[in-house]
Amino acid sequence: MAKHDARNWHDSTSVMGLLFLVASILAGHGAAGQRVKVEAEVLSYPGQTVNLRCAFTDATGIQLTMVTWIYEPKEGERINIAVFHPSFAPNYPDSPMKGRVSFSPSTPKLASPSIQITEVRMTDEGRYICEYATYPIGNEQGITYLVMLAKPQNSASIVTVEAGTKPVVVARCESVDGRPAAQISWVTTANGNGTSVSKLGKDNTVTMTSEYIMVPTAADNGKDISCVVVHRTQVKPESFPLKLAVQYAPQVTIEGYDNNWYVGRTNVVLTCQATGNPIPISVLWKTMSGVMPDTVQTNGKELKVLKVDEAVNTTFVCEVRNRIGTSRDQVTAIVRETRLPEKGATTGSIIGAIIGVILLLAIIGTAIAMYQKHRNKKQSGDGPPKYKPPPPKKTNNITNGQANPSYAPVAEDRPLQTQYYTTQSDEPVTDLDAYHEDEDREHYFSAAPSGWDDPGDSEVLPPYMRTDSDPQDDHQGPNVNRGESFVSPAMFV
Repeated sequence: MAKHDARNWHDSTSVMGLLFLVASILAGHGAAGQRVKVEAEVLSYPGQTVNLRCAFTDATGIQLTMVTWIYEPKEGERINIAVFHPSFAPNYPDSPMKGRVSFSPSTPKLASPSIQITEVRMTDEGRYICEYATYPIGNEQGITYLVMLAKPQNSASIVTVEAGTKPVVVARCESVDGRPAAQISWVTTANGNGTSVSKLGKDNTVTMTSEYIMVPTAADNGKDISCVVVHRTQVKPESFPLKLAVQYAPQVTIEGYDNNWYVGRTNVVLTCQATGNPIPISVLWKTMSGVMPDTVQTNGKELKVLKVDEAVNTTFVCEVRNRIGTSRDQVTAIVRETRLPEKGATTGSIIGAIIGVILLLAIIGTAIAMYQKHRNKKQSGDGPPKYKPPPPKKTNNITNGQANPSYAPVAEDRPLQTQYYTTQSDEPVTDLDAYHEDEDREHYFSAAPSGWDDPGDSEVLPPYMRTDSDPQDDHQGPNVNRGESFVSPAMFV
């Protein structure tokens, strides 16, 4: 058991040691690779001059022997294009860049052997490797990718098609001679799909062609469709708005028949409405019987019946033709003896208007009635009094049964049986002041009219004086000056 554990421990230690060794090699390679500093990507257009920079950043403890620039196209083998050794002059082997490639500066330093390429071509695109021969770590390199750009020529067009049942190309979009290849997409509400095809163009450029394919219908005619091209050389996508062009035979509809053609009716019109692509070129009116009534006139898309009679009791046909085909529509006229009751198109509106007017008149009438009532009450004196009647004055001097007119008598605090009041008119009077001064005292009311409800009549009240004709002369009592108060009729107890 101990031997088995020892063997497992030994195996684990061996595996861990191997992993550490691999990690150290990879780390050393990565650290060494970072010593060669280059640009990851360089962009250029045809005809320009590009600079490919390279430098060995940390040469401590390392001997730099030689540097070589290598061109690696996408397809093909590696090619040495520039070599520099400190003991020799720069050398440029045979390559597609010979005569156009050189070190910069012309006498480079081994620590920074940058190069430049003039009159760059589209075929120069690829990987460029700056490789150092060193001691004791061996060869080290850095890679730069040269991307050649070519702005494409973009365009889009509509393909005129006929409505049918099979998928066809209805629009086409192209991006010609671009580098790299453009991306094309479609934006539309039509039911179809876009397909793209690339083709290698001149000088290593790419032409992209996209087509929009769908089953065209008459409803698709005139729909919006846009081709959108995205390319690296463009600041923003380029859009080409278009409209689908679908040709179809005319679509015909006869309008104007109201099913109320009665004998004697005049000037009724039928209209032949037609749409089509291309535009219809002819409109023909005819009847199913083959004979057009004498009272009928046709003018283009209109058929006019001057006077309805039994002869127009037939089927009218409108036939429209364009380059794609011919279509027709028909309507059968039924001649009636009498006119059908016409339904008002605005019956609901009229009824609503009448109800509204009635409600408005009712509101106005109510307002006028309320105002008139208020005005009548105001004129008749209805409502609370505008003044308080003065209390009756007490009388102390009575001579020969006649009251002294210089002052008004007042009620004395004596039994009701011994108090006398004079009645100078049929109008009852009431001691209102007694009501205000003593609420516990018994009150007397009369249904007879009083001046309280008619302040207009009591604005100027004549003084009530005792006369010789009063039936109560034998009963002396205090003479009450009425003034603005009310007193009840005389009471005998």
